[in-house]
Amino acid sequence: MNLKYFLSSFGLLTVGLALSSTSAQAFTFTTNLAPGSTDPKGDIFLQSVTLGNGTTVSNFSLVNSATIISNDSWTGGNTGAASSDRGDNASGVKLEAATNASIVASLGNLNLNNIIDTEDTGSFKINVSFEQAVSNLFFWERGMNSRLGVQALDGSGNLIGNLLVLDSRTWQWAGFSIDTTEISSAQRVGSLGVSLADLGVSGPIQSIQLTSSRSFNGPDFKVVGEAAAVPEPTTIAGLAIAGLGMAAARRRQNKKA
Repeated sequence: MNLKYFLSSFGLLTVGLALSSTSAQAFTFTTNLAPGSTDPKGDIFLQSVTLGNGTTVSNFSLVNSATIISNDSWTGGNTGAASSDRGDNASGVKLEAATNASIVASLGNLNLNNIIDTEDTGSFKINVSFEQAVSNLFFWERGMNSRLGVQALDGSGNLIGNLLVLDSRTWQWAGFSIDTTEISSAQRVGSLGVSLADLGVSGPIQSIQLTSSRSFNGPDFKVVGEAAAVPEPTTIAGLAIAGLGMAAARRRQNKKA
């Protein structure tokens, strides 16, 4: 059996659906930066995060594809919605009229001074996928004054679970500030973690939809996933055999009936 196909099918079987949008329960974490990542205008690299129970996470899964469903058009100045932004002196991409490729360039690395910048009244809807399935999501938001919608997607790109609205005004300070090309001075960065339970699903996911509306005050954000543990081959084989056994038992019962 194809491992990728089996994991995808098993994940879909374990997805739990919710009925409506909800505010984030979420969790806090500590951001651990790589040594020397202190310049608000320069590269600021994520090394790991520490959860509330003391566990340190460094097995990250990064965004590797993006599809812009909708994004207010940029016509110059402070128009449009989501754009690719970076620290004034940081490596990375700056592009006002964001593309799928620029979204990946901004989110698909551990440089926390590469972000998606959203104009104050901008609206967008963007689907992003991670290089491997994730069990937690870690968000950072420059300015700590905006909201961002997050919802899980299944393997076919369908929305599942809760539409979760994150309000960065309630987030904890991540311990650093950034100064990007879109602003004139450094702003504090907030952080918040989102679990599968927060999203209303019970199995690892590989894609999410990110949204902003005119009332969200322009989220300026970064998201990184925690790579989900992959079952050992023997465990997968056992699950497959168990599934075949259950199917055979049902067939026998049907014949008897």
